[in-house]
Amino acid sequence: MNLSQLKQQAAERAVEFVESGMVVGLGHGSTTSFALHRIAQLLREGRLQDILGIPCSRQVEAEARQLGIPLTTLDEHPTIDLTIDGADEVDADLHLIKGGGGALLREKIVAQASRREIIVVDESKMSHTLGIQWPVPIEVISFGLRAQIAYLTSLEAEVTLRRNDDGTEFRTDQGNLILDCNFGPIPEPVQLAVLLDRRAGVVEHGLFLELATDVIVACEQKTRHLRRDRRRT
Repeated sequence: MNLSQLKQQAAERAVEFVESGMVVGLGHGSTTSFALHRIAQLLREGRLQDILGIPCSRQVEAEARQLGIPLTTLDEHPTIDLTIDGADEVDADLHLIKGGGGALLREKIVAQASRREIIVVDESKMSHTLGIQWPVPIEVISFGLRAQIAYLTSLEAEVTLRRNDDGTEFRTDQGNLILDCNFGPIPEPVQLAVLLDRRAGVVEHGLFLELATDVIVACEQKTRHLRRDRRRT
């Protein structure tokens, strides 16, 4: 199977945990798009019923509506039964780097509201230490941008302002900017998260620590299911 087929297989494995009557968080990204299509198919076939989705981005909201998935909001349902989402990098402790698609703030809000957070990735996203493969996306407000860049540089990050293909500044659904920060290997992600959390002007960062309960890994030989309690089944 090619990579796309592996991602689809892993996403559909994650959907097996969705049950009728659930409120489901709908993650942002190409891998979780497969999950959306599978949920929509099961709804059409009547094998799932009374599902309500909470999308993590405007793009996902539009796709879910097009597929006919009923939607709700966190205000109406502040507790989510299960969320299916992707990640840019996953370490041995199931800590994540997310935000490559620019939806990190809403993704983290949804993840924190979820009883179960199932992450779907392909095998290449697995690392023994975060930061080896992917920079940490950091969402910041426009005011004081140079000061934020200076602060992040003081933490030994190589900082790049994210731009669209046409060279314009990338804006999140909230209208904020994203700084992609290459810290190199991050042996103590909790300590880094504390430094980012306490910085005024930093809206959110892409370190998702102790949020994933399950990780479904698309592999050439066999799809793996890692859990926070047992790591592998």
